[in-house]
Amino acid sequence: MFAPRAPGERRYWLIKSEPDVFSYDDLTRAPKQTTCWDSVRNSSARNFMRDGMQRGDLAFYYHSNADPSAIVGICEIVREGYPDHTAWDASHDYFDPKSDPDTPTWFMVDVKAVQPFVTPVPLQQVKDDPQLANMALIKVGRLSVVPVTAEEWAYVCRLGGV
Repeated sequence: MFAPRAPGERRYWLIKSEPDVFSYDDLTRAPKQTTCWDSVRNSSARNFMRDGMQRGDLAFYYHSNADPSAIVGICEIVREGYPDHTAWDASHDYFDPKSDPDTPTWFMVDVKAVQPFVTPVPLQQVKDDPQLANMALIKVGRLSVVPVTAEEWAYVCRLGGV
């Protein structure tokens, strides 16, 4: 599914969270500015976390369902995909009775805050920018985890002032 990496290759991602659920500021206030990225219940997004993300990869932190929805910062993948325990917790909003701890369905990664954007990059700006016309944020907008190309990464970082 994923092309082999060149030695030392870093890949780029975009992860989404509603700011009233867990914002970038919440991440910066977490112990060691780190948290698990759990409760993803889409198989494509799960595959990105389980099979694609590696330690040292970077991700844009995107506030979805916000006013405005925007890319607001950068985080780093600090732990590669591992089983998402929230799937087995009947009291959790994302409990999945079909998920089995012996053969986990859902995975998560750990992320660490790196840097907030000086200027958040709103979704409308991304949509209106011809250089970002093929960005997965637009093309497969419903996924909570999507890849970002190196070119998109560099360009959005400039837009965000980092």
